[in-house]
Formats: sequence, structure tokens, C-alpha cells
Amino acid sequence: MPNPKRRHSKQRTSTRRAHDHLTAASLAECPNCHERKLPHRACPKCGYYKDREVFAVKEK
Repeated sequence: MPNPKRRHSKQRTSTRRAHDHLTAASLAECPNCHERKLPHRACPKCGYYKDREVFAVKEK
């Protein structure tokens, strides 16, 4: 198995890792209750998706 002859420099390592960051999740507004939710998913607060109730939410 081949091994590298020289070590990679810090700049080369940092350049490779420049795109390894996490991105924040994009959030959309629920048209029913106006809470923030993930797009293309039912709202966890009110249970609605595309103007109809998908599941019932339990009250606390």
C-alpha cells in the first residue's frame, strides 16, 4: 500500500477542509399557525400540511 513521502502542509489541509462546515437548516413559515417549520413537512406545532390536518397534536 503506498504511503505519502511528505506530509501535507497546513494550508493544503485547511483548503481541503474549507467546505466541510455545516449549514443551517432552512426554515419556512407555517401558513396555519405562523411557526417556523422544515419545508415540505407537516408542522409539528399544529399538525397541518398544505391547508389540511395531517395528524392531531396533543395538548400539554
